[in-house]
Amino acid sequence: MCKVLWELQQESSVLPGMEQAWLEAAQAFIQETLCPSGEESDVHLTQCVIDCVKTTWLSQGRNLGFTLPLSYSFVSVQNLRTHQRLSCCSHLSWSSMAYQAWAQEAGLSGTLPRERLLLLGTLTDLSGDLEQEYRDGSLSVRDNTGILDCELIDLDLSWLGHLFLFPSWSYLSPAKWNSSGQGHLELWSAPVPVFPLTISAGPLPTIPVLYPEAASCLLRQRKLRVVKPNLAGKLVRLSALVKSQKKAYFVLSLGELSPADSQTSSYVSIIVQVPAQLVWHRALRPGRAYVLTELRVSKIQGHRYHVWRTSPSSHLLPLKPECVRELELELDGPLLEADPRPSNSQEREEQEGLVQNSILLSYTGTVTGVLNQPAGLYELDGQLGLCLAYREFHGLRRVVRPGVCLEIQDVHLLQSVGGWARRPVLAPCLRGAILLRSFSPRKPETQSSSQAQSSLYEHLVWERQLGLPLYLWATKALEELASKLCPHVLRHHQLLQHSSPGHPSLGLQVLAPILDVLAPPCIPSRNVHKEILEKPHLCPLQKYTRLQTPCSFPTLATLKEEGRSRAWDSFDSKTLLPLAEASHLTSYQLNQRLTWSWLCLLPSTFHPAQVLLGILVASSRTGCLQLRDKSDSLPCLLMNKHSEPLTDSRLIGCLVRAERFQLVIERNIRSNFPSWKELSMTGFIQKKQARVYVQLFLADALILPVPRPSLHSATSTPRQTEPTLSEGPHIGQSRLFLLSHKEALMKRNLCVPPGASPQGPKPTLSFHVSGTWLGNTQRKEGTGWSAPEFKRDEHKDHKVLLIFLGSSVRWFEFLHPGHVYRLVAPGPPTPMLFEEDGSSCVSQHPLELAGCTSCLTVQDEWTLELESSQDIPDVLGISKALPESSLTDLLSSNFTDSLVSFSAEILSRTLCEPFAALIWTKPGSIGARRRCVKLTVALETADCEFPPHLDIYIEGPHLPPPLGLLPGARVYFNQLEKRVSRSHNVYCCFRSSTYVHVLSFPPETTIRAPLPHIYLARLLQGGQAPFRATASCHIVSVFSLQLLWVCAHCTSLCPQGRCTLQGSTCPTQTSVSQANIRFLVEDGTAEALVTCRNHHVPAALGLCPSEWTSLLEFVRGPGKVALQFTGSGAQPESSAKTDEPLTRFLRTLCTSLSVLRPIVLSFELEKKPSKIIPLEPPRLKQFQCGELPLLTHVNSRIQLSCLSIQEPEHTSSLGAFTSSC
Repeated sequence: MCKVLWELQQESSVLPGMEQAWLEAAQAFIQETLCPSGEESDVHLTQCVIDCVKTTWLSQGRNLGFTLPLSYSFVSVQNLRTHQRLSCCSHLSWSSMAYQAWAQEAGLSGTLPRERLLLLGTLTDLSGDLEQEYRDGSLSVRDNTGILDCELIDLDLSWLGHLFLFPSWSYLSPAKWNSSGQGHLELWSAPVPVFPLTISAGPLPTIPVLYPEAASCLLRQRKLRVVKPNLAGKLVRLSALVKSQKKAYFVLSLGELSPADSQTSSYVSIIVQVPAQLVWHRALRPGRAYVLTELRVSKIQGHRYHVWRTSPSSHLLPLKPECVRELELELDGPLLEADPRPSNSQEREEQEGLVQNSILLSYTGTVTGVLNQPAGLYELDGQLGLCLAYREFHGLRRVVRPGVCLEIQDVHLLQSVGGWARRPVLAPCLRGAILLRSFSPRKPETQSSSQAQSSLYEHLVWERQLGLPLYLWATKALEELASKLCPHVLRHHQLLQHSSPGHPSLGLQVLAPILDVLAPPCIPSRNVHKEILEKPHLCPLQKYTRLQTPCSFPTLATLKEEGRSRAWDSFDSKTLLPLAEASHLTSYQLNQRLTWSWLCLLPSTFHPAQVLLGILVASSRTGCLQLRDKSDSLPCLLMNKHSEPLTDSRLIGCLVRAERFQLVIERNIRSNFPSWKELSMTGFIQKKQARVYVQLFLADALILPVPRPSLHSATSTPRQTEPTLSEGPHIGQSRLFLLSHKEALMKRNLCVPPGASPQGPKPTLSFHVSGTWLGNTQRKEGTGWSAPEFKRDEHKDHKVLLIFLGSSVRWFEFLHPGHVYRLVAPGPPTPMLFEEDGSSCVSQHPLELAGCTSCLTVQDEWTLELESSQDIPDVLGISKALPESSLTDLLSSNFTDSLVSFSAEILSRTLCEPFAALIWTKPGSIGARRRCVKLTVALETADCEFPPHLDIYIEGPHLPPPLGLLPGARVYFNQLEKRVSRSHNVYCCFRSSTYVHVLSFPPETTIRAPLPHIYLARLLQGGQAPFRATASCHIVSVFSLQLLWVCAHCTSLCPQGRCTLQGSTCPTQTSVSQANIRFLVEDGTAEALVTCRNHHVPAALGLCPSEWTSLLEFVRGPGKVALQFTGSGAQPESSAKTDEPLTRFLRTLCTSLSVLRPIVLSFELEKKPSKIIPLEPPRLKQFQCGELPLLTHVNSRIQLSCLSIQEPEHTSSLGAFTSSC
C-alpha cells in the first residue's frame, strides 16, 4: 500500500506540461525510428502508435488516472545496443507491486532490473543489414536504427513483417564471449500490433489433402502420379533446426489425427529447407494439426528411399476440418519394401553385454543450474542433468539459464553413464525438439572468456563422435585443466579455443592420447539425415556403455599432498626395521636407521590413474626444473633417451603431459625411540619432513609448445616470478662457447664487491662452468646472427670461467660438458661485453688452477641456447663421451690424481655421522650436528664380472643431495675426491667440482636377483670374486661366542637389567640383547672364517625362536657370557664361570652336531672390494696324518659376514662338501 501511495504522490506531482513534452518526444521518436526514411512525418502512424501505447497502458487497470505512461520513454534498437550495458526488463502493463511480486515469486537471486522503456519495431525473419539480408530461421526486431535478434515463445506467422509494440520484454546485454558484441531480446508476451492485422473475409477454399498413411504409400510407388500434393496431419515430431555450411533445414513428421491411429499407424516426414520457410520451426507445436501445401518428392544422397520436401510455393496452414477434403488415391503396381533394420548391430551389442539402451521420453522442467554453458551442460529441476551438445543449440545458448522452463520432445534418458556423472542425464538428439515455455527472470551469469570456446566441444561431438559418457568425462577433464592452468599460467582461449582441425587447441591435444584409445577418430562424420529419418531411430545417444573414469588431471598441489599423505600413511617403522633385527639395536642405532626412507608412487597406484600436467619452468631459487600450475610447483627430474643429458633450453615454458612417471617422496624424520619395544608409538617421532618430486623420461611425455605472449603475461602475476624464454631479442649480441667442465650447484662464499655492506658475505647459491670461446662476438641480423669469426692463431684457446649466480642458476640443468652453447645478451651492442668481468668474485689463483684466462659473471637477463656443433671448426672431433677413471686408478694407493669419475648403480642410501675433522659443533649442542649422506654404489666396469662396491659421502654444502640419488638408480659421478680410510678402504667425497648426472631411474618393479652360488675357492681370485654370494658348506668348529645385554641408551653392560654406568642419567632402563659368533666353514675347496651377529646367531646355533628367547633370558642375569674356543676346551670370560650350567650348556652346544652341520650360507666379504691391501700369499703349514707330518701351502683364511643361514634341502645339495667326504 505504501508503494501505491508513493506512486500516487509521484504521478500527482507531474506538471501538465509533461504530457505535452512526452507527446512531442514520442512524435520525434516515431519520425526518426519508425517512419520510412526520406518520407515526411506520418500523422496517422504517430496517432496509431500513441493509441496503441495508451491502450496497453490502460489495460493494467492501475494507471492512477493517467492516460499516458509519462514515466516511460521510447527506446530504439540502436540505443539498446549501444547504451544499455546491463541486462534489464520492461513490463508496460505491470505496476511496481506486480513487478516486485513477480521477482519475489521467482525466488532467484539476481532478478533482471526493471527499466521503464517503450520498444516498438517490425517483427521479421530477415537477418543481417539492409544490404545483405538473408533468412536462417531466426527472428529479429527492426526499426530504422538497426536490427536486434529476439526470441518468442509462441509465434504466429501472420505477425511477420508488421509493426508491433512489445509490452513485456527483457534485453540481455552481450556476454564477454559473444564475438558479435550484440545482445538479444526476449519477448515475454504476445506483441500488440500498431495496425490491425488483416483477416481474409469470406469462406476459405477447400483444400484436397493426403493423410500420413496415404502419403507414405505414395512415396513407395515406383511412379508418382500426383503432382505437388498437400499433406495434412497432427505434428508428432519436430527435429532440430540444422545449420550447415551449405544450407539450413529441419524435418517435421505428421501423424494421423485420431489418438488411436497416431499410436499405431506410421507417420510421414517432410524436409523444410527453403530459407523463407525456416521460420516455421518457431511456429510449429507438436500436438497441433497442420496442412502443408504443394509438396514434392526428392531423394536424399545416401538415403535409400524418397522423402517429401517443401517447394518455394509451399504454405503452412492450421488444419481446419471444414476446409479440407481427403484426396482419393488409386495405387497400382507393386510397392517398394520398407527400410530394413540395420544389419547385425543388435546381435553384436547383445554379445558385448555391457551396452545399455537409452529411454525415449518427453519432459518439461525448469533449468536450475548451468554446469558448463559452452559444452551445453545444465541442471534440470535440481535432480537431472541436461546435455544439449548432440544437437545444434546456438540460439538456445543465449536463452537457457537458471529459471527458464523447457519442454523437450523425444529426449534420451541415460540413467547410469559413469565417469563423473552422478545423476541421470537427459540428452536430446537432432530428432527431438526443444520448446520454450517461459523465459527466466534472472540476469545471465557473467561468463568468462574461457567458457565461450564452444567450437572445441562441437569438435568432440561432431568430428570425434564421442558417446555421452565419454563426452561428459572430457568436458569435466577440460574444466580440470582450466582450473589448473588458467588464467595465471595460460589464457583460457589458448587452452580451449579450437581453431581448425589442423591446429587443435592445447586442451584437445592434452586429451587426444586418451580419446584416441577410447574413441578412435571416425570417418565419415555423423550422418544427420540418417539420424533424423532412419526407422528405427539410431543416433549416438541410442546406446551407451557405462564409463569407468580413465584418468584425472590433479593439480600439482593435490598431487604433492596425496604423495605426502600416502608416504606417511605407509610409514611403518616395523616394516623398515624387521623385529628380528630391531630387537638388537640400541636407541641410537634404531633412530639412525629410521632417519631417511623413500617411497615411489606410480600413476597406476592411484584410482583413477593420475596424469601429470604442468608448465616446465627453471627455478632461479633452487636451480632445478619445476612443473608449475596455478596451485603450486613440483620439482622434476627430466631424462632424455639413451641416458643423454637434457640440453635443449627451448623446453622451458612448454606444457608437459605425462601418463608414465615416478612420484618420489623422500621421508626424513627425527625420532627418539628408547628401544624397539616402542616402535609402534608415533609419539616418539619429533619431526617429519618430506621432499616430493617427480621424475620422468622425455620419451614418455607429450611436450606442447605454448605461445610466448602467454608466458610473458603469466610472469606478470605475483606467483610467476621465474624468468622465461622469449622468442629472441630483436637486437642483441651473442658468443659461442664449448663447455668442458661443470661444477656443483651449491652455496659459495663470494667476494664482497666494493661499496657493499661491511658485514660478512652470505653464502650464495651458484655454480661455475669452464669452457672455450668459439669465435668472436656475433650481432643480431634480422632473425639470425652474423657469421662468427674463427681465428686460427696461437690464441685460439680462449678458456673462460663462467659464474652463474642469482637468477642465472636456472640454466644449471641444461648445461653439460661436450656441448656448444650460445650466450645471448639482449639489448644494444656493447663493446667488450663478453670479455673478462672486472667485478668478478673469483681471484686470479683459482683461475690459474682451472687453466682459464678470463672470468665472466652471467647476467640475469642473459639467455642460453643449444647450438649444433656440425658447422663449427675444431669441435666435430671432440668426443661427448663421459670421462671415467679406470678400476685400477680407483682402487689403488696412487694419489697423483685424487679426483675420480665413474658410473655406478646406487645400492643403498643411509644417513651417518659426518667426519669429525670437518664438523665443529658448539659444546652441548648435540642436536645441532649436521648429518652426512652415505651412498653405497656398485661400479660399472666392463672388465669385471662382479662389480666392486664403493662408499660415497655427501656432506655440508652439498646437502640436501641432488634429486634422483635413490637406490636402484644409475648415476655418473664426475670429479669425486678419492680418500683412503684408516682400515685402508677407498671411499669418495663430494667437493665443489663434483658434477652428477642421473643415467637411469630406479626400476618400477624391484626384482632382486638371487645371489650367485659359488665355491669358496672362488673368493681367492681377487677382483673376479663376488662381494655377496651363497655357498653350500659345513661348519667345522666354533671359534668364539658372545651373548650380552647392554643399555639401549648408553650401551653399557646391564646385568640383571640395570645399567652399570656410574652416575647414569639414561632416560630409560631398557636393555637390548646383542650376540655374535665366529666359526670356521669349508666346502672342500677352501675354508672361511664367518662372523654372525645378533639375529643370525640363533640360526647358526640351530635354535628355534622360543629356545633363543629362553637362552637370552638366562644370560640377562650375569649380563654377559663370552666363550673363546681353543682346541677342545673353552676358557670362560667376564661373569661366566667354567662350572656354571650356562657355560657348560653353551660349550656342549657349540661342539654338538646341531651346530657342526652342513648349511647353505649367504655372505658378504668382510674385506671390502675397495680395500687396497693385497691378499696375503699362501703360507706353509704342517699337518699330522697318522705318524707322518705333511707340509703344504695353505691360503689365508677368508673372512666373511653372514647374511643368512639356511638348512640344505637335500644332502646332495652340499656340492663339493659331499664329494670330498
